[in-house]
Amino acid sequence: MQNVTCTELRIDAEAMDAETFDQLKQAFGALGGSEETETLSGKVTRIAWFEVDENPQEQILRLETAAKVLGAGASQFSIHLLSDDWETAWQKNWTAMPIGQSLCIRPSFCEPLPNRKIDVVLDPGMAFGTGTHPTTFLCLEAIERYCLTHPPKSVLDMGAGSGLLAIAAGKMGAKDIHAIDYDPISVEASDVNAAMNNVSLTSTLDHKPPARTFELVVANILAGPLLDMSKTLAEATEKHLILSGTLITQVPAIIQAYEKAGLTHLQTLTKEEWAVIEFIR
Repeated sequence: MQNVTCTELRIDAEAMDAETFDQLKQAFGALGGSEETETLSGKVTRIAWFEVDENPQEQILRLETAAKVLGAGASQFSIHLLSDDWETAWQKNWTAMPIGQSLCIRPSFCEPLPNRKIDVVLDPGMAFGTGTHPTTFLCLEAIERYCLTHPPKSVLDMGAGSGLLAIAAGKMGAKDIHAIDYDPISVEASDVNAAMNNVSLTSTLDHKPPARTFELVVANILAGPLLDMSKTLAEATEKHLILSGTLITQVPAIIQAYEKAGLTHLQTLTKEEWAVIEFIR
């Protein structure tokens, strides 16, 4: 019999919006998360994995209580103890994915897509960021638009997670790439994934941008941290800033904060309930 290695929470997207689900994951220290969409019905399920507590049943009870307090009905979520390693759970529903004009994001166990010039191989392990979430998708499209026109001489990926955004920029010709995250697991994942893609980058453990400027700055994190870092991220931006992780309803506050910090709003694009916001200096 296999050992129980993680606790899995599955919840209907209609029962809890993405931002609330992200907050739930953070509150309980999620190891990772994903989304599944049923092909025929279009039903979306949000998924999170948690390290098993010493008392798994108490952990399940706490998660059940939190889900119900946040508005989910008993039939709209499920919690299970998994005997398979959580790191392989996401593999069941992740395939090679085309993004933008030229990008292919794929796990190492999938073949590259034909007619895609830029192939990014990613095995996220315990770090967030697979390209499937709308915010990551929007960021990758924005990075592609910028890099295909003029590959940046320097890039900062703030809150890098798996390093996907930084690596994609590197595959499109960016130089002097820095990936920063406050989580040691993410720093390690960025290094591993960069090596897998033959991309040279500097991965650093920190919670703030370095005291220098970068031609292109990207940050795909929640609205709260983006507002808190508006001054430092604006100061780090030499030419172009790409922000995501924000709901459409949060866009006005983000624009106001970064324009106050000295940048000019260029455009906002959306996918589902999420937005990517671009600024220029």
